[in-house]
Amino acid sequence: MTIQFRNAFLHITIAFVLHLSSSVFAQDIDELVEHRYADNDGVNLHYVRMGSGPLMVLIHGFPDFWYTWRNQIGPLAEHYTVVAMDTRGYNLSDQPQGVENYALDILVSDVAAVVEAEGESSAIIVGHDWGGGIAWSVAAMRPDITEQLIILNLPHPANLVRELAKFEQQHENSVYARNFQQPDYHEKISGDALATGLARGDADLFAKYSEAFGRSNIESMMNYYRANYPRDPYTSGPFLELPEVKAPVLQFHGLLDTALLAEGVNSTWEHLAENWTLMTIPGVNHFPHHERPELVTQMMLAWLGVQRSPRSPLMGHSWDTANQFDTIADN
Repeated sequence: MTIQFRNAFLHITIAFVLHLSSSVFAQDIDELVEHRYADNDGVNLHYVRMGSGPLMVLIHGFPDFWYTWRNQIGPLAEHYTVVAMDTRGYNLSDQPQGVENYALDILVSDVAAVVEAEGESSAIIVGHDWGGGIAWSVAAMRPDITEQLIILNLPHPANLVRELAKFEQQHENSVYARNFQQPDYHEKISGDALATGLARGDADLFAKYSEAFGRSNIESMMNYYRANYPRDPYTSGPFLELPEVKAPVLQFHGLLDTALLAEGVNSTWEHLAENWTLMTIPGVNHFPHHERPELVTQMMLAWLGVQRSPRSPLMGHSWDTANQFDTIADN
């Protein structure tokens, strides 16, 4: 296994130019994508599609919907067929009742259904937050459909269990998740409150999130936590039963994330059989693809190029996110 990681004392210059079409700049991505549905055992799963080439599946987290990838879809679609899901319970996807309908194996099968709906047998799997948890699980449980794996701000699920059990700060910071597991807690949460937190004062963005969350089912959102999130004493559960990941992994982690602390990335290699590249980003919180969109997009494309060219001189080196990629992101 090759491990690549952020090291402030090792530098490598990466010359990388990202060409964006003028139409992506001029129009909102919502006007450019095609809306489609996949069926998984009677549950309709909405997703958007753009581009051509190898299939890439983007999976959002909580609370979010496909539009979380608005800054990535256009540039990625110049090289890939990009599909961004609304996971079950969210926005235009179906919202089945019952905690059992949000079990991890079912969430994994939703991603497989999208891959199949696109007429493909495998894809690059990308996930953030809960989407990251699903993506880790897809790679572990369905290696046959996973070409490469890209994770944003979600430690390997088994590492999250470890941190909850052994790291008091992570346990304290996860009180929100334990609240979400309580019956009827969804009645205390409004879609507009969630939209306000994500929009950060942007009226247009608030309108999009408010509309999407108005169509969503907040109880369904809570069911992800009720069905899967680790529970005290943290000795059992689906996250501890995942097989080894056999795909190459690129993992981002914003170092200011207080919901999922960076200590959770330690020893990730224990769960992997293939190469692992870790990119920690100073000054960034839980949403690196929002806070540093150009950096995230360009790193994704650079890394995927490396994976396609195993003899590339980049392999086996370390990247210093605070230095080298600042140059890329500012271009």
